[in-house]
Amino acid sequence: MKVLFVCLGNICRSPTAEAVFRHQVQAAGLERRIHIDSAGTADWHQGKAPDSRSCQFASRRGYALESLRARQVCPEDFDRFDLILAMDHDNLARLQQLRPASARAELDLFLKRYDLGCDAVPDPYYGGDDGFEHVLDLVERASAALLAEIKGRL
Repeated sequence: MKVLFVCLGNICRSPTAEAVFRHQVQAAGLERRIHIDSAGTADWHQGKAPDSRSCQFASRRGYALESLRARQVCPEDFDRFDLILAMDHDNLARLQQLRPASARAELDLFLKRYDLGCDAVPDPYYGGDDGFEHVLDLVERASAALLAEIKGRL
């Protein structure tokens, strides 16, 4: 199973989701069966590390983001991945526009798949520290639900 998390710049939300989900997958002993990556719909930050605040708050919870590097979604991703999960409605719409007609990947909103009280992961970039904590809270809960879903498919 191959999962791609997508936000706008690939420096806050999607690398956080990648690291959190990878941590949960490794804890479940499934790292050889589940491939995880992240990307952005925009090209602004290609090759750059995640936002320092994302790294800082994730590190406090035991997640390592520092080695990740931003990249932009490419057409091949729609065949390379089984599930592409957008962090919000705008990025889902961009993915739907980029998606080749013959693509096999399933597209969805990450939070919408689960009953978490909201359907989009808010962008913490222009906010305060509480925004990064909130993103981690949402991503941890959604990642646990995603792992349970995927275990049912394996």
